[in-house]
Amino acid sequence: MFNLKQAAKTLILLQENNLTEYPQLEEKAKQAAAKHTDVSGRIKTIEQRMDEIAALQKQIGNYGKTRDVYTAYRKGGYSKKYRAEHESEILIHQAAKKAFDDLGLKKIPSVKALKQEYASLLADKKKLYSEYHSAKKEMADFLTAKANVDRLLGYRDTEQEKETRNPEH
Repeated sequence: MFNLKQAAKTLILLQENNLTEYPQLEEKAKQAAAKHTDVSGRIKTIEQRMDEIAALQKQIGNYGKTRDVYTAYRKGGYSKKYRAEHESEILIHQAAKKAFDDLGLKKIPSVKALKQEYASLLADKKKLYSEYHSAKKEMADFLTAKANVDRLLGYRDTEQEKETRNPEH
């Protein structure tokens, strides 16, 4: 019964998309997979930038909190006694400064600008998620239809036989 329902779903999908030839179905499945991959990649890029912003905001906060201690340490001639008393704050400040240097920042961006960029990225990500879900469903539908057609027409066997005979391809 399940196989019969799957065959009916496949036939309906093929008819709705006017797919009468197997190469058309293959191309549509490839396009759906490519679209899913593209949207997924864009979401990952946005998430990566959001992570960078969050880390940068943390470093800016650490830098601001420890600036006075580090300034006093520097003005005190880099006193070993002062450093021993404020070791953690000095290390946090130096780590923040190193993070800025690693990013190549000559001027530290404002937290407000970073929050605005983060909010914009979050809105973009939310928009892309609806596109992602529809692309994922479309990809699954076409790949399932292709697999069903392959099974019904016996294409799966011939593909496996080809791979067995010609493993380089």
